[in-house]
Amino acid sequence: QVQLIESGGGLVQAGGSLRLSCAASGRTFTIYTMGWFRRAPGEGREFVAAISWSGFTTAYADSVKGRFTISRDNAKNTVYLQLNSLKPEDTAVYYCASSNVWRVSEPNKYNYWGQGTQVTVSS
Repeated sequence: QVQLIESGGGLVQAGGSLRLSCAASGRTFTIYTMGWFRRAPGEGREFVAAISWSGFTTAYADSVKGRFTISRDNAKNTVYLQLNSLKPEDTAVYYCASSNVWRVSEPNKYNYWGQGTQVTVSS
């Protein structure tokens, strides 16, 4: 069993930045992949970024490449998502999730999910 808690969301103006955190606890030794997904009102869950727990491999959605950066601090059992050059279309609830294999952009195959943190970007 793995528990995930997101934090760091908030309200920012277009062009601004935020840093999201996801703290993991429990059986963290079973984690191979940590991913970030987002859900805008009335839309489905969208893949944002993923990182292997080793940190050697990362993946990003085309819509966020060059603007978002995923990283991890294994000593703190925490994964981060740095959001730069934010756009109004980035407004969504952001979720972190864990998988015991490299599943990248397939949300239904991730094992555990956090409660989500709201990111709102104004024009």
